Amino acid sequence: MSKHTLLVTGGAGFIGGNFVLDQVTGGKTRVVNLDLLTYAGNMATLAQVVDNPDHIFVHGDIRDRELVLSLMKKHDVSAIVNFAAESHVDRSIDAPVDFIQTNIVGTFELLEASRAYLEGLPPARREAFRFLHVSTDEIFGSLGETGKFTESTPYAPNSPYSASKAASDHLARAYHHTYGMPTIITNCSNNYGPHQFPEKLIPLVIMKGLSGEAVPVYGDGKNVRDWLYVMDHCEALEAVLEKGRPGQTYNVGGNSEKTNMEVVTRILDTLDELAPDSRIGPRTGLITHVADRPGHDRRYAIDAGKIQRELGWRPRETFDTGLRKTVRWYIENRQWVDKVTADKYRGQRLGLG
Repeated sequence: MSKHTLLVTGGAGFIGGNFVLDQVTGGKTRVVNLDLLTYAGNMATLAQVVDNPDHIFVHGDIRDRELVLSLMKKHDVSAIVNFAAESHVDRSIDAPVDFIQTNIVGTFELLEASRAYLEGLPPARREAFRFLHVSTDEIFGSLGETGKFTESTPYAPNSPYSASKAASDHLARAYHHTYGMPTIITNCSNNYGPHQFPEKLIPLVIMKGLSGEAVPVYGDGKNVRDWLYVMDHCEALEAVLEKGRPGQTYNVGGNSEKTNMEVVTRILDTLDELAPDSRIGPRTGLITHVADRPGHDRRYAIDAGKIQRELGWRPRETFDTGLRKTVRWYIENRQWVDKVTADKYRGQRLGLG
């Protein structure tokens, strides 16, 4: 039986890139990978599959409806997995327009292309098709000291980024209820792991710690996030594609709540162990508190009970095992960091409004 073909959007980015690598190198599916290659999308991430016949890379924009529809028809795709998004909260504070265009308008164009594609499919193929929209827990806003986000938690986004993702979620849900589109939404907690662009907390701290630079911590460092190792997330998405029900939402979390200060301290302690440098000394001495992010949500926490009960998914990694793998990967792949950040990002503070 021939392999299924997925259209993966944003498959040169962090989560999308890891998903593509897993699918293609594991021989699971053919992937048509559509990516605009903005600052956070990099061909260096896809080096392992560049010459693999099961990976077809297309440099293009998800807002180009005709392009998306032509790719779906040409490659007879069985599902779309939509990772394509502007995703950095700090950048959304500085330049929200990119988030509106990519996250909202882009999702709309993907949905419209999919609707046109489905009209030309026989009933059995329409029934089997899936539109998997990958989203974030940030659409729920900020939690108090107790409780967790569930699939029924009301949306209350507090940044331009989370507002744009909330809008795209609503579109995906509306297309299911209005047009019968087989959409499924996943809302995940903070991902970490290999190939993450070094503007995000964990890789930024790793790289600054390796070079002995000051490590910035926003505010008092007590903001809480639930951390999810990226390959655990990829396994969850595979389970949703295979067994998830159209029209449903699934929360995906790592059950690893940590304050930002805990995360930073563990990274620096792990660096001291794996890459000691007597010129730097104990790296926790690099921690520097800086002005907090405007509108910084205090706490996120995911209740992933639904996906565990219905689809049988659970994370494999603890925070400690996943973090150790991540730190080691960045130590061993500094050339990748140099390639993806060259003339794009030098570790400077963003999101001051």
